[in-house]
Amino acid sequence: MFTYETTDQKEARRFRIAQFNGRSATIRSADATVTGRVRSIVESKTSVRATWVITIVPEERPSIVPTARPALRMPIAAEDYV
Repeated sequence: MFTYETTDQKEARRFRIAQFNGRSATIRSADATVTGRVRSIVESKTSVRATWVITIVPEERPSIVPTARPALRMPIAAEDYV
């Protein structure tokens, strides 16, 4: 899990909406970019400014595996078309 703290009210609201709708959210920090589901948003009123602590469960990207194409269906013998 990834924990992020912000004082931006608009950003906290965006994550709260993503959590409510079950969508993925992306946090871009100075050293990392994390995309995942928002697990919780907790408002901390201990400081002068309101801060929100956002917890995200990162999504694992599925590996891209090429799928095999189905074989062409060709007649066994030329007599099938006569």
